[in-house]
Amino acid sequence: MAGQAVRKWRFGDILNLLPAIVSSGAAAAAGITAWGAVAPSSELFGPTLRHTASSQKIALTFDDGPNPAVTPRLLELFDRYSVRATFFLIGKFARACPDLVKEISARGHLIGNHSDTHANLFFQSRSGIRDELVRCQEAIAAASHAAPPRWMRPPYGYRSPLLFGEIRRAGIRGVVMWSKSCRDWKPQPPERLIESLSRAARPDQPQGDIVLLHDGDHRALGADRVHVVAALEHWLPRWRDAGAEFVTMESSSVTETSDTLRPPRA
Repeated sequence: MAGQAVRKWRFGDILNLLPAIVSSGAAAAAGITAWGAVAPSSELFGPTLRHTASSQKIALTFDDGPNPAVTPRLLELFDRYSVRATFFLIGKFARACPDLVKEISARGHLIGNHSDTHANLFFQSRSGIRDELVRCQEAIAAASHAAPPRWMRPPYGYRSPLLFGEIRRAGIRGVVMWSKSCRDWKPQPPERLIESLSRAARPDQPQGDIVLLHDGDHRALGADRVHVVAALEHWLPRWRDAGAEFVTMESSSVTETSDTLRPPRA
């Protein structure tokens, strides 16, 4: 301002500021990386699927199975209402419950890859990611007596810059995230999950939902997910009566919402 001396910056002054500048830049980069790794809407590390093309089409997806305590109950419920769903299975559980994997496939549901041990892939090396994907592919193919999965969902939703190349190497078409999550992995009364699911499949939305649910627990077989079964017993007939169509990841109403063949951004 007029009447005030203008400070002359010396080279030493600039050097003294460098740690703060670098620290600020590193923090910003770390924040972007964290968002890119975990945010369901992020495509920083490669394209994903998050929606169906129409609000009338809903994709129910289940993680952390197969679970002999819950998955068979869901299969019976889905038969009752002619629902097709997508189950993202953990490889070690597929090896433990091969008959249940085969039953999921035989009843017309889609099976996806959820890694072999539910490892956080963000912290895995390239070879670690490859091993998690390939071992899960092999376990599911062996149990189902069918082709290995074409879709995967990363554990915890965490992706890394290395993931996209490894899913291509494993013969997987793409990554499936979600548009609605109800935190159903936490124990809760069915009424709470019923309320949370009221935000899914709303007709006033331009696209439909891919809903994240859990039929198992990655820590052990036999998890109690009775609240998930009860909530779906409530909502399936209501969604059906409202005209909703239940689709899997192989439906064109899902795949047309994202070009999964384009490479990740540089």
